[in-house]
Amino acid sequence: MLARKEAWELVQEWTDSERLRIHALAVEAVMRDFAAQYGQNEDLFGLTGLLHDADYDRWPEEHPKRITDWLAERGETEIAKAIQAHCPDSGGLRDTLLAIALVASDEIAGFVIACALVRPERTEGLKPKSIQKKLKSPAFAAGVDRNEVAEGFRLIGEAVGGTADEHIQRIISAIHQHRSELHLLP
Repeated sequence: MLARKEAWELVQEWTDSERLRIHALAVEAVMRDFAAQYGQNEDLFGLTGLLHDADYDRWPEEHPKRITDWLAERGETEIAKAIQAHCPDSGGLRDTLLAIALVASDEIAGFVIACALVRPERTEGLKPKSIQKKLKSPAFAAGVDRNEVAEGFRLIGEAVGGTADEHIQRIISAIHQHRSELHLLP
């Protein structure tokens, strides 16, 4: 399996945007947390989260082709397929728990961070109810695809059960645990 150090070096090489690097770290944390909770391979899930947008900053029009090709060349087809599936227009199949977890973690992790950044206390005391309320405001974090958030909730609910609020709470908790490296300290 690909080493986390090599994956992080690639993210740093291909991603100039600090915001997108932080997003990669947040999705990695959320995916590792999901894997731990559901008895999956934490390294596999974490690497998938870390690398899912690695090519977006440099080659947005080709995303996710560059990163999936890079992974396939290294024999990391499971990660490549999950990353392919997280892009709704890429034709990837959302038929594995890895792909489903990525879809259910990507957009909502970014949205949780956006919600935290407008609060003086950041993630401390952040509740799913607040996230759900802000999701209803299309002007807030307008770049977050609400349809993908809803699809992620649906897919993860079918795969492992639980409500959207339970899923959001798990994401808030995972991000809160990593708040220092995600620049979310109050």
